[in-house]
Amino acid sequence: MNPKPNIVDLPVYKPGKPIEEVKKELGLSEVIKLASNENPYGAAPSAKAAIVAELENLYLYPDGSAAELTATLAKHLGVAGDRIIFGCGSDEIIALIARAFFLPGDETIMADQTFSVYKSNADIEGAVTIEVPLKDGTHDLDAMLAKITDRTKIVWICNPNNPTGTIVPEDALITFLDAVPAGVMVVLDEAYYEYVTDLSYTDGIKLIDKYPNLVVLRTFSKIYGLAALRIGYGVASQQVISLINQVREPFNTTRLAQVAAVAALSDQEYVQQCRALNSAGIVQLEAEFARLGLTSFPAHGNFIMVDVRKSAAEVFDTLLRQGIIVRTGFHRYPTYLRVTIGSAEQNTAFVAALEQSLKEQEVRA
Repeated sequence: MNPKPNIVDLPVYKPGKPIEEVKKELGLSEVIKLASNENPYGAAPSAKAAIVAELENLYLYPDGSAAELTATLAKHLGVAGDRIIFGCGSDEIIALIARAFFLPGDETIMADQTFSVYKSNADIEGAVTIEVPLKDGTHDLDAMLAKITDRTKIVWICNPNNPTGTIVPEDALITFLDAVPAGVMVVLDEAYYEYVTDLSYTDGIKLIDKYPNLVVLRTFSKIYGLAALRIGYGVASQQVISLINQVREPFNTTRLAQVAAVAALSDQEYVQQCRALNSAGIVQLEAEFARLGLTSFPAHGNFIMVDVRKSAAEVFDTLLRQGIIVRTGFHRYPTYLRVTIGSAEQNTAFVAALEQSLKEQEVRA
């Protein structure tokens, strides 16, 4: 069988190493995973209870239209239900957007170090990716705007950016949207929206009425703690959502995911608690990095990207042997690690392991 030529050399997405695999490989009994930006406090008790109650209905197909969840989320966001689409994580919606709008040869613009799924889906559809270097770890919107041509179909902005954690402030984003041609779609990925406390940040969903070419993505995988259930959503104009829905597979989100998401939305007090704990964790890690003489990008999500000033791959390996899983492999930042903000205890364990790793690297040098 002959595959499409453009996917032969397509890299396979590599998630963070699973805890079970690390335990087995290294003979460890305790492992802390700070690699995949999961919520260390898990899902809200109400979401867990909703999952248990729904177990009686596992023999039934899910509601393909996710009617109850749509109504609940629409009320929460203050938008019409026909402006929302759900997917198997926001990753699926990225794939659906690419499927619905890219033709071979179309151009798409993104940062040169951002969420890799944008590029992989563009590659699958035969689109040409134009990568614009980050500026101090942040999207360079002026440079991205300069790359727009009559072949440009979609511009991707990850805000906060994964992996750097930086944000595009509201004024810069609005200036950019004002300048983008109406026929060019802008996808604003706000997977970490609920974690941001910076007052210069904006709610992208509030901009959709003014900018019909804007699509905003969010997820229940991060602060809501439902990563295992894989459910995310997109918000856009009714016309855009209708087009994306035409390429969506039926039953693409499960009954368990839908009921858990409904319950999670009802517990915003839990969301606020997780946000406050995450902010405290950022302060904790930034203070420890300063003590160790390390620098990091400003963190606005539930992760922080730190420059360990040595081969990040080597430091990753020494951390792994101590039972700490982080993330490395960022082509533009070979000395940086991306670390999920854990609980206070997990953060303390990570810092101790990092300090030991850096000492080992010094001895080897």
